[in-house]
Amino acid sequence: MSEVVKLNTQNTNPSAHDPVFEKYAAKIGATRALMQEEPLLFEKEQADAPGVDLPELERKKPRTGLAIRDNIGLPQIKEPEVVRHFVRLSQQNYSIDTGFFPLGSCTMKHNPRLNEKLARLKGFAHLHPMQPTATTQGALGLMYRLQNYLADLSGLPAVCLTPAAGAHGELAGMMTIRRAHEAHGNTHKKLVLVPDSAHGTNPATAIMCGYQTKTISTKETGKLTLEAFKEALGDGHDVAAMMVTNPNTCGLFEPEIDKIVELLHKAGAYFYCDGANFNALVGKIRPGDFGVDVMHFNLHKTFSTPHGGGGPGSGPIGVCEALRPYMPVPEVVRDEDDTYRLSMDREDTSLGRLKGFQGQFGMHVRALTYMLSHGADGLKQVAEDAVLNANYILSQLKDDYHVPFAGPCMHECLLTDKFQKDAGVTTSDIAKTLIEFGIHPMTVYFPLVLQGTMLIEPTETETKESIDRFIAIMKMVAEKVRGGETDIFHDYPLSSPRRRLDEVTAARHPKLRWSAAKDQAAE
Repeated sequence: MSEVVKLNTQNTNPSAHDPVFEKYAAKIGATRALMQEEPLLFEKEQADAPGVDLPELERKKPRTGLAIRDNIGLPQIKEPEVVRHFVRLSQQNYSIDTGFFPLGSCTMKHNPRLNEKLARLKGFAHLHPMQPTATTQGALGLMYRLQNYLADLSGLPAVCLTPAAGAHGELAGMMTIRRAHEAHGNTHKKLVLVPDSAHGTNPATAIMCGYQTKTISTKETGKLTLEAFKEALGDGHDVAAMMVTNPNTCGLFEPEIDKIVELLHKAGAYFYCDGANFNALVGKIRPGDFGVDVMHFNLHKTFSTPHGGGGPGSGPIGVCEALRPYMPVPEVVRDEDDTYRLSMDREDTSLGRLKGFQGQFGMHVRALTYMLSHGADGLKQVAEDAVLNANYILSQLKDDYHVPFAGPCMHECLLTDKFQKDAGVTTSDIAKTLIEFGIHPMTVYFPLVLQGTMLIEPTETETKESIDRFIAIMKMVAEKVRGGETDIFHDYPLSSPRRRLDEVTAARHPKLRWSAAKDQAAE
């Protein structure tokens, strides 16, 4: 077993010095009670016991021109053991269906099962993207309705559903801006302004689109200030756009955004809004009303389509009327006879197709289901409850942890380990303590504007009881640190299937291949 990934033997070995137990330990393994230890699939291989017997293939020359492979490298395992392998792995997984998942900036909230039920309707689940339009009117009508709802919620009249994820939507938005500048002959506009608290995808996307980036500092207040923006803008001659998340990544609303956008527009630049935090605004305020020109929506965050490993994601964009000619095609339109189609009418001005087909349709079904389930008043309450829950956590922990920026916050609150670090307990230690007590850690060490950050987003779907348990664990850590009881926090987690990594060794000597790791362990 690698020294970097340590098996938890502290709580699972009944007697580390029992010679009889040691005699059988290798075969007994580490499974204890309901905690199933599970090796890699390749380690379970039994060459004489394949999952299925197949007849010998007739030896023919491969049409690829490559040599015949006698061993393709798949493990030979019986079906029951394959099923057990993946079920055991699933039991080691933590998900939103398991417990509280306070990842800041990620909005890991409950996915209503009604969404899943409707996405599995045969008329939706069994569609083929190449079917004739006459046979897909229901699906196209659903997409048309979703476009209109997103437009109403954002104040941006034109919506493209194509982007397959949030970062893909971000790319679509910036490509739309670039196409507009090209159409107007603004080839001199090569600069995109980005706050230092932005998601890392923002400057990366701008650079992918051929722009240079300039950072706007927010370190003093956690927010964009008019003075800092003016300094970054200069005369604005070469500025193409500004990319801002609002509420921002520190969990704060940008109070001077309207004045900033006014100056940006006077310079002939566009305002791209990263819609990652729209969950705090949905139903309350429309981004188009504070000057947004283009914005992407994370359907998996704001509208509860599956997130992370349960994806795929979906990242539609909304654009102002001036940018409509340049956004990707196709767009779902309704003709005078009330039939729907995918329109390529803007093909001459548009940036073109962004992907092969029209977005992640299953996510469109889930998002529209969520909207219809909540209604306008329910979506408004989503934002209100998300903001309420985050401010409740902030109010309970503000005396135990360092709060770098004045509140109130929006849908997520930002703390740092400044008080605990002086006693030798870091953000990483606090995160691993949460694992020990059965809660997924918050987002750590992000945003990068400060050291030791902890970004906490409870979302609107958590009960007060689950939030209170999280608060109690955080308060327990703070109280023990104040009392000088710090050693235990360097050892947590103790009860998880794997113990804490030696992160320095793992980073300096990563084992990137299973076979190499196995050989080293054998040595």
